[in-house]
Amino acid sequence: MHFLLVHYTHMKAELIIHNKAMDEYGNTVEIKLWAVKKSSDKPHGYKYSLVYIVDGNRLIGYDNAEGKGDHRHYGNISESYSFSGIDRLIKDFYEDIVSYTRGK
Repeated sequence: MHFLLVHYTHMKAELIIHNKAMDEYGNTVEIKLWAVKKSSDKPHGYKYSLVYIVDGNRLIGYDNAEGKGDHRHYGNISESYSFSGIDRLIKDFYEDIVSYTRGK
């Protein structure tokens, strides 16, 4: 996947992507991405939330909630995530989903 992104010098959060779908197992896959002003909390200029919801619970998630920085959730485990671009973020997210569904 490739996305054309425009950088803004001063703005409020601007939604770039919002996709929500059900996979073949009936689980929810949702991706939200905003362009935001670069800051110490979001040095790359993006705010994001990617979630894979199974039976009403977040099983996999990538986000950079206020004050928490870039991180990844897998079940009850939360760990730092090294953001290196939107394409990589989305690829890592889908790779985690594939790994989970193959293990079912």
